[in-house]
Amino acid sequence: MNINFINEPLLEFANDKHICPRFGITNFQAYDNQSSLFSTKPKEIILGVIGTQQNFEQFERWISLCSDFIPEKKSHQPNLFPSFCGFNEYLGFNAKMVCNTNYFRQINDTDINKAIKEVQKFKNFDEVKKRIANTYLTHIEFLSDNKNPDVIVCILPDNLYNKVLKFEKDESADIEEKLQNETEIEDIALNFRSFLKANSMKFRVPLQLVRESSLSIEQAGEKSSLQDLATRAWNFCTALYYKAGGIPWKAQVKGNDNLTCFVGISFYRSLDKTTLQTSLAQVFDEQGKGVILRGSPVAIDKKDRQPHLSEEQAYELLKNAIKGYKDAEGTYPKRVVVHKSSKYTEQEKEGFIKAVEEEEISTFDFVTIFESDIRLFRIGNYPPLRGTCLELTETQYLLYSKSSVDYYQTYAGMYVPQPIEIRISELNSSPLQICEEVLALTKMNWNKTQFDGKIPITIDCSRSVGKIMKYVKENEMPSKKYGFYM
Repeated sequence: MNINFINEPLLEFANDKHICPRFGITNFQAYDNQSSLFSTKPKEIILGVIGTQQNFEQFERWISLCSDFIPEKKSHQPNLFPSFCGFNEYLGFNAKMVCNTNYFRQINDTDINKAIKEVQKFKNFDEVKKRIANTYLTHIEFLSDNKNPDVIVCILPDNLYNKVLKFEKDESADIEEKLQNETEIEDIALNFRSFLKANSMKFRVPLQLVRESSLSIEQAGEKSSLQDLATRAWNFCTALYYKAGGIPWKAQVKGNDNLTCFVGISFYRSLDKTTLQTSLAQVFDEQGKGVILRGSPVAIDKKDRQPHLSEEQAYELLKNAIKGYKDAEGTYPKRVVVHKSSKYTEQEKEGFIKAVEEEEISTFDFVTIFESDIRLFRIGNYPPLRGTCLELTETQYLLYSKSSVDYYQTYAGMYVPQPIEIRISELNSSPLQICEEVLALTKMNWNKTQFDGKIPITIDCSRSVGKIMKYVKENEMPSKKYGFYM
């Protein structure tokens, strides 16, 4: 067995490179602020806002706060909790948020209180969630048809969240990441966030859901569950910028003239629990431009109880992914990398190979990524450094992605870190390059700007897509833009 250390992957910005998104945007500006991309970058982001009257006042104060410099949290790890540069046309993102009261749509407090009382009395959570979601959807439709904002911010009042929605997982929260089994995709109960995002796609405007408490302009205390002000501003503004069409940063991937097509595949169960569908997240390139494609129903393998594609399904799915890349980039990729969290069957490999060879793509890699039960121990008080890579066999590697980070001078996690295992089924590149790319792709989550993510965006994205896609009806056309699923 050999052990390697992968240096923290660099990210590209408008004027230079750095390992940290926050440092890079602050000092070198967002990636698309360079001259070749400046004409298409968002410069004014018009916001639609849905919430209570009190929420509107809070939101205006929050936007005003985010438009200016926010000092760092007092900490022994200054790189983990840096200051926020401000979201304005002069620095960093070089764009501004436009918050006009004509784009506000009010939800009545009486309606929320009525829904809360009904839940407390009858425990009919799903029914009430649907009714509340439909209230938001009415306002989303109005804003889309009459105002045409770039992003619609849906504020969830604290009493509504605490009494009705609290038990749902917050997909944008900075919590411990887990690689799920491909059949363990969603809770039995209706998920408000997923239901709302799925049913709003037809209105063609991405949503940003935010809890009322997250708009507080007070610095969070030590015992508060809220992140510090600067971190909240970083995460809110970066996600908003990406959803509006911006490119905050770009991952630096070696070789192929940046023409690598990364594909993540996962599966989700239909609402009636009878059918498994394929959910594919196509992260186009190192800029993170993504296209989402819905596949066809698949069967469960009797041996490993996992969903697998037939040869024809694998061929069609990857062929459509490559076509999506071509439509967006204007050229075919020189290399295709497929990521899954389950093993590849021979039928799947044959279908994928047929798809790439048909387009005369000679370089392709098929990779399985999952959590490992193996642990490494390091001398001292901290777990292994992020980037520690152990070669188990020629095709099997152990990689620490969520772990100690030298730049942060700490391990910013709550639990003993669990490495991910990388198994290579088909290889045309070097194994170390595959591991380097996986580590780089963990930094492409625009919901949070702390760069020590555990799961590459290919897997993380395709997994979150399935949670929303299950609420999209078969006769409806889901959005292909990743920003609608964040």
